[in-house]
Amino acid sequence: MDAQNAHHTDAARPVLEAQDIARVLTRIAHEIVERAKGADDVVLLGIPTRGVYLARRLAAKLEEITGTKIPVGSLDITMYRDDLRMKPARAIGRTEIPGDDLDGRLVVLVDDVLFSGRTIRAALDALGDLGRPRAVQLAVLVDRGHRELPIRADYVGKNLPTSLRETVKVQLQEEDGRDAVLLGQRTPQAAGQ
Repeated sequence: MDAQNAHHTDAARPVLEAQDIARVLTRIAHEIVERAKGADDVVLLGIPTRGVYLARRLAAKLEEITGTKIPVGSLDITMYRDDLRMKPARAIGRTEIPGDDLDGRLVVLVDDVLFSGRTIRAALDALGDLGRPRAVQLAVLVDRGHRELPIRADYVGKNLPTSLRETVKVQLQEEDGRDAVLLGQRTPQAAGQ
């Protein structure tokens, strides 16, 4: 998630609850199967942190639909970010590529919020160092708009038009103890960070 999305106030209101998130992940899984004409060569790579949990959930739903275990891993983008000089150092996460390699596979990148597109640009750069997939697609839980790069998601759980004064916070059971997408207002303190 972009750092601009990390700050929220207690007045944040839920726009997706647990059952909504489960429903949109089921829909995205069906869309992946339909577009890929099955899921034989699909590999899901989640972008840490919440994208990894969403990728695992999508893999489980894809397995329910197809009866086939879908490879799922994670793609750390820390060293590929274009804001490394502007922000405090971040801990490097883990990149876990399932199977032998990504060459010739359909890689679906999974993230929680699509905002400026810079996180996905970094993910594409990282992916380029790991192999040559047949195609790369993007699945996001929330697309909030405000793109700075020509990037769009192939699979979107919810389009959520926002102002730059608003924040989008995704909470997932595995990390936060509950499933929700919250829309809030940026606090004056957070706006200056």
